[in-house]
Amino acid sequence: MKVAFGSTILVQALKRDAVDGIGSYSRELWQRLSTLENTALLPYVFASGEAASPLGRTLGLGPFAWQALFAQFSGMAFPLASHRLPVDIDLVHATDHLIPVLRRTPVIATLMDAIPLAHPEWVSLRLRQLKNLMWCQAARKARRVLTISEHARSEIVEWFGIPEARISVTPLGVDQRWFMPPSEAECQRVSRTLHLPPAYFLFLGTLQPRKNLMTLIKAHRALPLAMRQAFPLVVAGRAGWSCGAEVSALREGDSGMLRWLNFVPDRDLVPLVHGARALIFPSLHEGFGLPVLEAFAARTPVICSNTSSLPEVAGDAALLIQPEDAGQMAEAMLQVIDNGALTERLLDRGLLRARQFTWERTAALTRQAYQEALS
Repeated sequence: MKVAFGSTILVQALKRDAVDGIGSYSRELWQRLSTLENTALLPYVFASGEAASPLGRTLGLGPFAWQALFAQFSGMAFPLASHRLPVDIDLVHATDHLIPVLRRTPVIATLMDAIPLAHPEWVSLRLRQLKNLMWCQAARKARRVLTISEHARSEIVEWFGIPEARISVTPLGVDQRWFMPPSEAECQRVSRTLHLPPAYFLFLGTLQPRKNLMTLIKAHRALPLAMRQAFPLVVAGRAGWSCGAEVSALREGDSGMLRWLNFVPDRDLVPLVHGARALIFPSLHEGFGLPVLEAFAARTPVICSNTSSLPEVAGDAALLIQPEDAGQMAEAMLQVIDNGALTERLLDRGLLRARQFTWERTAALTRQAYQEALS
């Protein structure tokens, strides 16, 4: 089976040394699928000509935007992409939101969630209606759709109008590096580099409205002063869309009790998460919520929202809270500090939970979806 594998977002992220989200999914899936028998992957990007990329020879299918507009308003296929794909390619896997419409080759599309449609207030408004229209139309024309949780599948059925039978759930996995305790030297290096306090609560994610950071800051400020000083809130993540209030609060720093690391390189994440008293993940909406599982693997307690896909992912291994209730969030932080028996139970349950999610399983389910699409 020869698969053209969508790598636009991954290649861009690798060049910036800032792989996360869709880029991380594409990288992990690429590595595992490449090891399967009878599966040959050809990476492609939406750029002109053959692109130089960290993945080796990478096919360029031309600029995405004008081909998408052409397909939308003409009802025809992407002209350059259809022409440049080798004739022996069996199918195309669009791992990101750049979904081509092709004349002769089946397309499989990964949809992480339906957030731009279900919650347009949480995404950039720039050309949003047109982007959503083209995204929907291209996804509906795909032979098969992959998504990452049962919750995401139900939303895709509702907002894209794609029949459930055409959607395969391929949950994400946890890389083995998260299960390996970092060395003392590595922990000290990261602590020095990032200027970490001895103990801290951790928020990890891009600053944007649905990540709900302002409620977490409010919850942390509700803790007793001595506890806030002993356990500052450390925020790791770059500034995203519509995060002016968050950036202002982080720059003020709350007398050293609120610290912003900005973007943290991938190589520093395991020691950072491993050293936290707890990861707090108060998102209003997630298609999956991989940092929850990664914290489980690193034996770090997790406090997360009880909304969208997060209960499905966390199971009984996290403290689930109403994400808009700062008082409940603060109470959960107090429990993690004061209740040692509870914390130990969460750590044991979390490790068992994380081991249920592997990238090898994700790749096997993806390969099965390829076969279903071709049959």
